[in-house]
Amino acid sequence: MFFTKKLFGNSVAPSCEYCRYSTKNESGKTGCRYGTLSLDEPCGRYTYDPLKREPKVLPAMPEFTADDFKL
Repeated sequence: MFFTKKLFGNSVAPSCEYCRYSTKNESGKTGCRYGTLSLDEPCGRYTYDPLKREPKVLPAMPEFTADDFKL
């Protein structure tokens, strides 16, 4: 049995930031093992790596009091 749904959905736009071959240097810039790339368009070696994606920060939950739940 094969699963067709990917970890972050099937509509992930290609980006060098989460390519299998990308690396980050000390300053936080993304590079490639195979040379300098444009971050706008991935190269032919692009392979999606879901573990390189950073999750979005969730908004803070509001604080509720007992009065909020009274009828």
